[in-house]
Amino acid sequence: MTSEDPQHYVDGILARDKRLLAKTITLVESSLVRHQEIARQVIDRILPFTGKAVRLGITGVPGAGKSTFIETLGTLLVSRGHQVAVLAVDPSSQRSGGSVLADKTRMEKLSADEKAFIRPSPAGGTLGGVARKTRETMLICEAAGFDVIIVETVGVGQSETTVASMVDFFLVLMIAGAGDELQGIKKGLLEMADAIAVNKADGDNIERAEQAKRQYAFAMHLLTPSTPTWTPPVMTCSSLESSAAGIEEIWKSVLEHRSKLSATGELEEKRKRQALDWMWFLIEETLKERFFNNAEIKKALPKISREVKSGILAPTVAVSKLLFLLDNSDTV
Repeated sequence: MTSEDPQHYVDGILARDKRLLAKTITLVESSLVRHQEIARQVIDRILPFTGKAVRLGITGVPGAGKSTFIETLGTLLVSRGHQVAVLAVDPSSQRSGGSVLADKTRMEKLSADEKAFIRPSPAGGTLGGVARKTRETMLICEAAGFDVIIVETVGVGQSETTVASMVDFFLVLMIAGAGDELQGIKKGLLEMADAIAVNKADGDNIERAEQAKRQYAFAMHLLTPSTPTWTPPVMTCSSLESSAAGIEEIWKSVLEHRSKLSATGELEEKRKRQALDWMWFLIEETLKERFFNNAEIKKALPKISREVKSGILAPTVAVSKLLFLLDNSDTV
């Protein structure tokens, strides 16, 4: 049964009660208006207890071994006393069945650790909806004491931009030995990266990984860094070997980036900008939701759409008519 008292969830989160933590996230993921209202109050009350965690975003080309990498990194961090939460942005899970659920079963060691928490994204959501829930889940986990939040992109395309807009450090995983290393790699993805790691640098793949590293380093050299404070490094790593080669260096790079940007005030400024961007994103999402859920618009939209399509009605006139219906229903 869902409690109607927001403070019930706030107290549970701050007490690091994993059962109530999971219940609060389920509340955030609910589409019921009543649940959303309670969730908003919970988020508002826990806000002063958030913001201290390292927010790390991870994406990768298909086959880059993200789940194995995250388990290896997460296991290293919890062994050092960190509390790690792994969240996912997966707008495509309704079609694919949700690979992150499979990832969770592959991350057996990490998911069984008391200091770790792995949460798949809601199945079949839109990118906007999933992103909203992931951001709020991130805040809940921070308030519950998780000091490293790993946000993983499972879908492709716009989800990378979405994850980069909610984290401090964005890591792009690549692989070697798959033909032309730069073929099909979007310039925009490299521009978002705070570091690139060529994974699976083990066995007879080490030489190819080093070659790929040189190619990516050259590509990054052609791009202008987003800040003069930080030049994105290109590294190699292996998630499989017992030595977990390169994983330690990647974590050191995350901490060095945090230290440098904190010293200049850029990290704080980046988070402020992200919060403001997030506010405008929510305004757009809420207005769209209100528009498409409006009864009068639902009734008029098919006819108006047909008229625009057939050239009877100009798109500008159609927009005026539909927005008039929205304004009129709001004032009733």
